[in-house]
Amino acid sequence: MAMTVQVEIVSAEHAIFSGQAEMVFAPGAAGELGILPRHTPLLTFLRPGEVRVKKPGGEEEEIYVSGGILEIQPHVITILSDTAQRARDLDEAAAMEAKQRAEQALKDKTSQFEYAKAEKELAEAVAQLQAIQRLRKKSGR
Repeated sequence: MAMTVQVEIVSAEHAIFSGQAEMVFAPGAAGELGILPRHTPLLTFLRPGEVRVKKPGGEEEEIYVSGGILEIQPHVITILSDTAQRARDLDEAAAMEAKQRAEQALKDKTSQFEYAKAEKELAEAVAQLQAIQRLRKKSGR
């Protein structure tokens, strides 16, 4: 039996995943992280993107996070995010609309704050669309 680590993924609204995993992939601030059981302790920010949890038996759970914090302890991985939802539940039309709104806001910027907010919204929309595309490719649709 493969070694596992406890994984907790929590959003501001609810706990979205709690269970054992053989490996976790997360969009760290400095790049993609691959985390195995007994990983060295680490605390880092997350970019908007897809967290992939490889469960015992090989099944993968894909979860979109809008960013957040990742804490790694040897036997527990905790992800705290403002927004998190299963990749299969993402709405492609809403993500496309959000992307277009953010791109337009970047063109029409009136203040530095609005520009930063539009950049954040664009990054989140693009990450959602990438998660949807990966899920489609994986399922062969």
